[in-house]
Amino acid sequence: MNTAMPGNKKWLIVLGTVIMQMGLGTIYTWSLFNAQLVSKFGWELSSVSITFSITSFALAFATLFAGKLQDRFGLRRLTAAAGIMLGLGLILSSQASSLPMFYLLAGVVVGYADGTAYITSLSNLIKWFPKNKGLISGVSVGAYGTGSLIFKYITGSLIESQGVSGAFLYWGMIVMVMIVIGSMLVREAPAPAKAVSGRTAASGGTVIPAKDYTVKEMLRTKEAYLLFVIFFTACMSGLYLIGIVKDIGVTLAGLDVAAAANAVAMIAIFNTAGRLILGALSDRMSRLKLLSITLAVTAAAMFTLSYAALNYGLFFTCVAAIAFCFGGNITIFPAIVSDFFGLKNHSKNYGVIYQGFGIGALSGSFIAALLGGFKPTFIIIGLLCILACLIAVSLKAPGQRQAREKGMSLKPSRPTA
Repeated sequence: MNTAMPGNKKWLIVLGTVIMQMGLGTIYTWSLFNAQLVSKFGWELSSVSITFSITSFALAFATLFAGKLQDRFGLRRLTAAAGIMLGLGLILSSQASSLPMFYLLAGVVVGYADGTAYITSLSNLIKWFPKNKGLISGVSVGAYGTGSLIFKYITGSLIESQGVSGAFLYWGMIVMVMIVIGSMLVREAPAPAKAVSGRTAASGGTVIPAKDYTVKEMLRTKEAYLLFVIFFTACMSGLYLIGIVKDIGVTLAGLDVAAAANAVAMIAIFNTAGRLILGALSDRMSRLKLLSITLAVTAAAMFTLSYAALNYGLFFTCVAAIAFCFGGNITIFPAIVSDFFGLKNHSKNYGVIYQGFGIGALSGSFIAALLGGFKPTFIIIGLLCILACLIAVSLKAPGQRQAREKGMSLKPSRPTA
């Protein structure tokens, strides 16, 4: 792929993507609104918190169609339109007074717009830097996490000064401006003439040819479904925690509301750190081995939240570990998908795998409702993390597996006595 371009213009694309991703990442401050909406409208906390699950599901669902929309309208127009749609969703939420309206506006509309801009801008940036996919993915999704960190304080201040409904209004206006400005700076990466050869996540540094799979071709491989299972598990662990972390601090660790609210900032900090650190590290070692480590750490943290007597330090340690690993996993996966299936159709292929994000977001809440509490849910997620870890350890890229199988079939059979 020819990505020749003056350095200053290339970094303008990075800057534009970072600005957009920071605006998109503000949805991760949702847990700050739960208690405020309960207090204002008298709804059940569990009913209000479902909004974030709907947002996450709509975000993932949008990625199925974002690549085709980009082909039709172009990256700049699509991301600008998504920014306007997201902003309007939040602005109109300031006038909402019923749960169905919040589900529609803050859930479906905001989530769909967020997912559309997220995956197209991320995939575009990776195509500009094919030799540093892990690092550049970390920069992009790290900005997404940074947005949630910064807006934890902005939205908190807006809630105090303007009330929860007023906070939605100003939040929507700020985010709309950020995404539209960012969209003006980006430029679409040229289409690759051929697949990029490079180290794959499963090869441990070995250079093997990469093939550009279409979505249909990808879905004929078993690796696509195994990656989906891993991604689903990694996303469920992080998203379930993000949506209810403040409530966990109060209920399980006995923290006061103010101290528990600090967990939102803790998640944002370690989520962002995981994206940057593990993204860069994944360019230097096997991505799947790194992924297996993060899943093992997440499982250990989940079991600790389930069985240990939590205090302030232990609670925040577990939260930090899960957030760090979740941030890293969400960063590593775009690079893994490109390693396995090529760059040409990356946004479409990753959009399919990315459905694990939306299903994972919903599954955590449904498991909690079915089992009746936080602790049983942590146990289930911990067991799934162990399963995903074992899959990651044994998984190989399709090209590597097919080459190995072909080599084995060409081996002469041993003569029998």
